[in-house]
Amino acid sequence: MNETRMDTNKQMEQKKVVYSAVQPTGMLTIGNFCGAIKNWVALQGQYECYYSVADLHSLTLCMNGADLRAYTMNVYAMLLACGIDCDQSTFFLQSHIHEHTELAWVLNCYAQYGEARRMTQFKDKSARHADNVNVGLFAYPILQAADILLYGADFVPVGKDQKQHIEFAKVIAERFNHRFSPTFVVPSVLIPKTSGKINSLTNPEQKMSKSDPNVNSYILMTDDKDTVVRKIKRAVTDSEGRISLDGGVGIQNLIHICASFLDTDPQSVVKQYGDATYESFKASVAEIVASKLSGIQDNYARLTKDKTYLQSCMQKSNQRAKYLAQKTMQKVYRKIGLVPIEKP
Repeated sequence: MNETRMDTNKQMEQKKVVYSAVQPTGMLTIGNFCGAIKNWVALQGQYECYYSVADLHSLTLCMNGADLRAYTMNVYAMLLACGIDCDQSTFFLQSHIHEHTELAWVLNCYAQYGEARRMTQFKDKSARHADNVNVGLFAYPILQAADILLYGADFVPVGKDQKQHIEFAKVIAERFNHRFSPTFVVPSVLIPKTSGKINSLTNPEQKMSKSDPNVNSYILMTDDKDTVVRKIKRAVTDSEGRISLDGGVGIQNLIHICASFLDTDPQSVVKQYGDATYESFKASVAEIVASKLSGIQDNYARLTKDKTYLQSCMQKSNQRAKYLAQKTMQKVYRKIGLVPIEKP
């Protein structure tokens, strides 16, 4: 057992540690819900979970300050509404724990420029946003590595687009451990048993994204029933007319949405709706999605009005996160040779 694990409390020794985060760049979509949030909720009983709203990562977009504050609080409340339990998980704002940025600077000095330059996401975002290729975007994976290594995460549940970043975090952790003796837990990607990836309703070849200029391509977690019905009714399918996993990507996408919201597998959806027309299947999917969202939206509306409760959740989680983050940084600073201040 390495030093990081020995420094944690007895409960954490009994459970593997999971870390994951979401950026507050706007209201979440059902793609976020099916692909990540549902999995986060399910992992709470099995693992020691550290979840954060990654507001520092969002700075790479150079957002308006008022918007970032509003999005951050809205995303925090929405995740609680979906079932994240601040008594069961440590759920905090990334910027509230300054050790994230401290460790990121240290790891910058143990990550190679060529490694960071090869990150696919950096290349993709640089191409799409050529007017804002900032250094923060380049160093994004190193801050992400700090997020993970700070809490001794054994597993990181991420989508396919983030897998390369976790591999990068592993490389940095192993390099540091080799040079200074075991310090960081080397993380692994946690792959969910069933894929929750949801694609665009208008272009099902692409991932659902709230940044899509076509508002009909995504369903927000706050969309009302009429909006959900309208968007799913307009969803791209194909000309085959069969509810089948062998059909086009559009109908496959609707099958996966239905399966995720029913907490079942796609094969069961096909078995149940195999004889339906596209029109009636879309109507059923819209009803299922809207019904589930309605309960979440009720919770969300209540939580957004209860600022005292939101602050109490943050404070409770901050204490737990801060304790472990400080332990990690004390160890890191000692090993790299920084002089500690003497206590009076």
